[in-house]
Amino acid sequence: MILPTSTVEKPWGRDILPAPFTSIPGKRIGEIWFDPPAELQGLLVKYIFTSEKLSIQCHPSDEQARASGAGARGKEECWLVVEAEPGAALGIGFHQQIGAEAMREAALDGSIEELLCWHEVRAGDFFYIPAGTVHAIGAGVSIIEIQQNTDITYRLYDYGRPRELHLDDGIAVARGETYPAGLRGQMPASGHATLVDGPKFTLDLVDGVAEDALLYSYAEPLLLIPVAGEVRVAGSDVVRPGQCALATDLASFTFAPDGKCLIARLLSD
Repeated sequence: MILPTSTVEKPWGRDILPAPFTSIPGKRIGEIWFDPPAELQGLLVKYIFTSEKLSIQCHPSDEQARASGAGARGKEECWLVVEAEPGAALGIGFHQQIGAEAMREAALDGSIEELLCWHEVRAGDFFYIPAGTVHAIGAGVSIIEIQQNTDITYRLYDYGRPRELHLDDGIAVARGETYPAGLRGQMPASGHATLVDGPKFTLDLVDGVAEDALLYSYAEPLLLIPVAGEVRVAGSDVVRPGQCALATDLASFTFAPDGKCLIARLLSD
């Protein structure tokens, strides 16, 4: 089943969307969401398109969200860069350890933007963002984001824009740490790869025919996000890049010769 989408306008979005998406005259699109199916309500897939930097922010863990009364789940997420302008960057973690009070002061005077470590990116770069990681998506990128399905976001700094900040809540959960190198990588040009292995979800890159992919032994509802070629689900729906589909198990997929996709599975909710 191909999932329906929700198109979200954002002031930092784009007037011209990259292929395979179609631009909407007069609208600046920042996000395209795939509406989560009933079987996987805890997992959300979206595309994000930026022309400006997004706020510097962080998200709580499940335990922190419940303890504060903010919600039932926190937010672990990951990003796959599908397009990047020259010099585009993602801000993740700090150049060096920073304490809570120093982080608060930096958020108030704006110096947090320089303290954040900005990673220059290109298509195929992948980043896992644990709950509590201070981060910001820079201008000029298109990314696929797979995340726990929650809208709990604590903004620490927003470049002077007139939007609410959440310093108390954000500082309480923010990790004032450098970003571990082991949480980033590059999508391989060919072959299978495990990109995320828990704790809240898994994400695999599957490249090739379904018989090879069966080595993953999935036997539960999955989200399929093609990044190249075509994949057919349950002998009917053809799923292409720019789409996302629900499948009951991996055996229901058949790949075109050039088919390559991300497969997401929810572990706990």
